[in-house]
Amino acid sequence: MIDASPAVESVGTTPVLYRWPPKAAFGRTVPKTKFYEHGNVRTAVREKFVNDIQRITWAYKLADDTIHLRGTTAVPEIQIFTVETKGEDVSDEVLTAIDRSVHFPIIFEVASNDGLRTVAAQKALDGRVPKIGPYFTTDWQPSDAPRRPLPTALNLPGLYEAIFTSLLPVTTRVGETVSQATERLCRARKLEREIAALNKKLRIEPQLNRKIELRKQIKERTAVLTELIDLTPNNKE
Repeated sequence: MIDASPAVESVGTTPVLYRWPPKAAFGRTVPKTKFYEHGNVRTAVREKFVNDIQRITWAYKLADDTIHLRGTTAVPEIQIFTVETKGEDVSDEVLTAIDRSVHFPIIFEVASNDGLRTVAAQKALDGRVPKIGPYFTTDWQPSDAPRRPLPTALNLPGLYEAIFTSLLPVTTRVGETVSQATERLCRARKLEREIAALNKKLRIEPQLNRKIELRKQIKERTAVLTELIDLTPNNKE
């Protein structure tokens, strides 16, 4: 059976590299140990810091005193970290460990021999330890690729939303916040995993009545998935 369920795919937006304001330059190299010497970081993740990362640079600080955009308790500042890899890439586990140790939203630029990619996760700062959402990333692009100006925004939360939106693999709906779009994408990805598991069961299920039930479940989940990735949802969602 061919799996015809829709997928959460890129809408063809151009990979983003932003031209960070020179007046926001921070340029401080941060020792890798700073991110795992305190707190609950697994040994395997510590080894990835050692084996996979060449250098971590706190490159820019977007704040009221650097770019004259006012922050809030949710987005007091936006930090730009450059992570230079020893190999091909760095895992989300490592980025999460860095994110959890810095009490500000972070936009990462991961640099390897293959080029650069921009990656970030939504971060909630309402607890002692920040809550980190799923990571969204651009494709790799050349290190000397043209950079675009920062999006126009009235404040730091607006700037953060605009930057983060450019990393999402689908276009946000009219009036939809980044948090809502991220939640929608997480639900869609969960459904994709469920549909894949059901299709796997269907391929090996010998009983006709079970096949019928599995097809019904696949059809129901596919309908919900289609609604989640549609730009113009109906009122049932």
